[in-house]
Amino acid sequence: MTPPSHPVPGRLGPEELASLPDAELLAAHCAGDPEAFGELFRRHRDRMWAVALRTTSDRELAADAVQDAFISAFRRADSFRGDAAVTTWLHRIVVNACLDRLRRRRPTSELPEHDLPDSRDEHASVETRLDVRKALEQLPEGQRLALVLVDMQGLSVAEAAAVLDVAEGTIKSRCARGRAAMAELLGLKRTPPPATGPPRARPEPSASP
Repeated sequence: MTPPSHPVPGRLGPEELASLPDAELLAAHCAGDPEAFGELFRRHRDRMWAVALRTTSDRELAADAVQDAFISAFRRADSFRGDAAVTTWLHRIVVNACLDRLRRRRPTSELPEHDLPDSRDEHASVETRLDVRKALEQLPEGQRLALVLVDMQGLSVAEAAAVLDVAEGTIKSRCARGRAAMAELLGLKRTPPPATGPPRARPEPSASP
């Protein structure tokens, strides 16, 4: 599968751009349309911001990583081979930008409450979200990234594997280990009930003489 390579005649209008699939927007950008990448950015910035924020747990680092990622995508758009979805390609660039920023990370400040990565339950308390964030930070990098992509961003195992450039089995294993570790860190492991031993046999009634 290869991205569309036909030249885009002239400058497309906003409605035309909005109707184009991602791959064709990227092709339009490569063909010289000055507005095509802006439409792609508007379409995916919130999702990429969520990925960056959950990966870094730091608002400033996330903002820097998203900026780095979209600049890189803008400049390297012609490197998109079309063997995966544009969103998968963008996820890969954002994750790599996050990892690069984390390796050079500065002392971090606490996130404002409204910027905390929220769970799927929109009514979860701030305390719960804080606990989830802290637990996520304690996971090894590979497990954290797998959970962010699969459980929080809703990517399929195959898509997450493409983003992280690992086998699908590796993603499944990292997710399983990460979920188990999160459950333990959050105190969600079920404690088995105390053993009470086998029930005592009731005495047989004595036979009457």
